[in-house]
Amino acid sequence: QVQLVESGGGLVQAGGSLRLSCAASGRTFSSSQMGWFRQAPGKGREFVAAINWSGASTDYADSVKGRFTISRDNAKNTVYLQINSLKPEDTAVYYCAAKESQYAYVRAASWYEYDYWGQGTQVTVSS
Repeated sequence: QVQLVESGGGLVQAGGSLRLSCAASGRTFSSSQMGWFRQAPGKGREFVAAINWSGASTDYADSVKGRFTISRDNAKNTVYLQINSLKPEDTAVYYCAAKESQYAYVRAASWYEYDYWGQGTQVTVSS
């Protein structure tokens, strides 16, 4: 199993930046595919980004390409989401997720494709 704890959210002005972190525990983290999702009030959980076990492969939602960067440090059991040029429409709870993949990688952009979830961290962007 993998346990996930997100941090780094907050209130920021439009155009600002944040770095979200997801600390993981569990034996299978280093071989797992990881993802970030977000959920705005009244909306469904939306795919943001994903990364393979080594960090060599990444995917992004079209809405965040060029502004968001996903990365991971397996030595620290941590996944990051660097968010730049924030917009009010980025306001949401951001969730980290793990997909047990045993070093494989598939583009997984649906929430039900992931096995474990963190509790989320709130990002609020003021205009």
